[in-house]
Amino acid sequence: MGRQRSKAGGSRIVDVKVLALASYPVEAAATRYRLQQFVEPLAVRGIELTIKPFLDSDLFVRLYRDSSRVSTAASLLWATARRLGMIVTLGNPDVILIQREAMIIGPPVVEWWATWLLKQPMVLDLDDATYVPYTSPTYGGLTKALKFFRKTDQLIGWSRVVICGNQTIADYVLSKGGRPEIIPTVVDTDKFKPGDTSTRSLPVVGWVGTHSTFPFLEAILPALSAVAKRRPFKLKIVGSGRALVSVPGVEVENIEWNLDREIEDFQSLDIGLYPLSADNNWATGKSGFKAIQYMSVGVPYVATPIGAAAQIGAENVTHLFASTSAEWIDKLAMLLDDDKKRHEMGRAGRRHAVECYHLDSQADKLAHILREAAKRN
Repeated sequence: MGRQRSKAGGSRIVDVKVLALASYPVEAAATRYRLQQFVEPLAVRGIELTIKPFLDSDLFVRLYRDSSRVSTAASLLWATARRLGMIVTLGNPDVILIQREAMIIGPPVVEWWATWLLKQPMVLDLDDATYVPYTSPTYGGLTKALKFFRKTDQLIGWSRVVICGNQTIADYVLSKGGRPEIIPTVVDTDKFKPGDTSTRSLPVVGWVGTHSTFPFLEAILPALSAVAKRRPFKLKIVGSGRALVSVPGVEVENIEWNLDREIEDFQSLDIGLYPLSADNNWATGKSGFKAIQYMSVGVPYVATPIGAAAQIGAENVTHLFASTSAEWIDKLAMLLDDDKKRHEMGRAGRRHAVECYHLDSQADKLAHILREAAKRN
């Protein structure tokens, strides 16, 4: 047990030290919202959380750019060497917290070293279905050769607890003999809050995501074009990874994702889009985070009712569901035509987010899990 200085100049008792090995830097939502935003809340609860990402910010940006594959490969090898070098400098934390995996390529060497040789308690955090093999849109089949998807099952077996982003992942962990605990991915609702929408001439329908989830949005673009024939709107797309996105009959704003603009982008929407695919096992394991982000800023949304997205919020109160193209057209047209309904749903979503997904309550859960895991047998 030790003491650390607080920001206010006092001291806090630290009774648990946790080393978090993350796949990605803070620019990735998983690291930012499942680790970084808990550093201060955990410190208040006597837990020191130190985060060490596998990829640095520069490599994370370059990783999915076709034009930089050679330099990216070299940097990836260096990141691997650096991570393996950590084996001899892990120190003696009370808990090793693995966010998805210690390295995004190769077998779980670091995790094996920590749990089997150093005998350190390990907690695994899974916000996505990392056990589902997929083909990268950038690297194709090479992903399957390098990712070692089967290692998630090994990590589940080595962990004292597996923190799961939703029930689907928890069910999988349980089927593999692991001990699941559900902590959804949340935002700080004191920061994610409704913005000013009074100056918009056209309602803004929007989506915020990544290159890997853009195909789900792409699948409903024809439906959006059909909606535009009935009611004009502006479509805002953030983070598609595409230089150009065109939708017939729709004014499209297609911009890159930016950390400094993240909250503002969500606040700029009148209606959020959350399409997924029922035929995609990886999609069914998604944590439903986008729904929580929409609700936190008071934006009603239309979602595909699968996985966690089907369990978050209250249908017809905070959001609407759509599975077919006809349903997407009807539900979006209804929200566009009914300003009162749209605003009521936005306010209901905001209340729901504050009541059910408050950061402090999730920090209490996480602190309890980490403290229990730290008890060495």
